[in-house]
Amino acid sequence: MRKLILFITLVIAVATANAQDSYNYSHWGLGVFGGVNRPFVDLRQANQGKSFGAAVYYNLTPYVPLGLEVQTGDLSGGSIVTDPSKRQFDNQYKAVFVHGDYSLGEILDYEGSVFGSIVKDFYIGTGFGVIANNMKFIQRYNLVTYQYPLLTYRYPGKDKSLSFAVPIRFGYEFKIYNTYGEPFIGLNIQYVHTITFNEELDGYRDPPSVFKNNSPDQYGLLQVGLKVNFGDSVPYTKRIN
Repeated sequence: MRKLILFITLVIAVATANAQDSYNYSHWGLGVFGGVNRPFVDLRQANQGKSFGAAVYYNLTPYVPLGLEVQTGDLSGGSIVTDPSKRQFDNQYKAVFVHGDYSLGEILDYEGSVFGSIVKDFYIGTGFGVIANNMKFIQRYNLVTYQYPLLTYRYPGKDKSLSFAVPIRFGYEFKIYNTYGEPFIGLNIQYVHTITFNEELDGYRDPPSVFKNNSPDQYGLLQVGLKVNFGDSVPYTKRIN
């Protein structure tokens, strides 16, 4: 891990040192990412899962990319052993999102400012999309007997469903420049919190009178990604690097 961090640091240093001053950037980009997730659903116990994805970007400016993203992963929670209700789910989901990010560099006058040059690549973003839920495993019948006889109550919900969702994005992009001073690689670290508009992420739709439910299903995702820009160079209004 230390060797990888050192290698990335050296690449950034060399690329920055050799880069010429540039006002140009590329309109298009491709990105891949991976990370760990945590669901915020109706079960008390949340398990850590993994998510992966890829995206194609259209860069309106060097600091305002629009992305079309496909994502897949596993969301899980509960336990038939330790959860008080003995509920458990494992959702192997797939999703498609359209989103846009807005970096501080779009509004900052960072030229000649060390601080501005550092913070200009912080960004926020949002968008919309749809999640295809697929329960690889779900404990659908009751394993506790305080209300119903064993295995006689079926927890309401669907094993396969769709959830419309809004991702809220926060991150930072480490830009690496080519010999012309144009940003051609971005190393991203970001947190994405996705909020759905229904109760299908965990496969359970029990009424609040049975299980307390104060918010729609959602999940958080901490991830790292690599973005490569390509295409014809187009001018920007200020120096990028």
